[in-house]
Amino acid sequence: MNFLASKAQLRASFVRWSLFLVPLIVLLGFLAGQLGSPSTAWFQALNKPAIYPPPAAFGIVWTILYVMIGFSVALVASAWGAFGRGIAIIAFAVHFIGNLAWTYAFFGLQNMELGLGVLIYTVVTLLVVMWLFWRVRRVAALILVPYLAWVLFATALNWQFIAENPDGGVIPQETRAVERFEL
Repeated sequence: MNFLASKAQLRASFVRWSLFLVPLIVLLGFLAGQLGSPSTAWFQALNKPAIYPPPAAFGIVWTILYVMIGFSVALVASAWGAFGRGIAIIAFAVHFIGNLAWTYAFFGLQNMELGLGVLIYTVVTLLVVMWLFWRVRRVAALILVPYLAWVLFATALNWQFIAENPDGGVIPQETRAVERFEL
């Protein structure tokens, strides 16, 4: 039997997917953020580029972006029967691994070059995801435009960190923290 879903059924499907995907994506972003921190001595010792925003901006912007990303994916996931829906969701999952890996690469491993590579991967795969989302639901791709802009900014910022810290941000021996335990 072939039939199209009613508008109410499509809205209900979108709501269900949103209730699942938005919190999931925000949670994954939060958990990835725990894999590294800008509060390390290494990061504090880095020369900050002129374009470096206040640290509080990152948490606010990423939270908003993760919510938008969740809604975008929910729009595609709720497009049952749409040509390309499955490959678009798979492409997003492959892309999102890069998004989540950046914090660990940059802060956790303290490797700015690897972080830049992860961001380039993220930008390229995001463009593919947006193209695939456009084919399923155009508004889903358009919702990702601020995310693309922020990832491009993050790429430029990462590049600037490398330019400002050609030594990789190595902390001189005399300024390294030492923990001493006495029994």
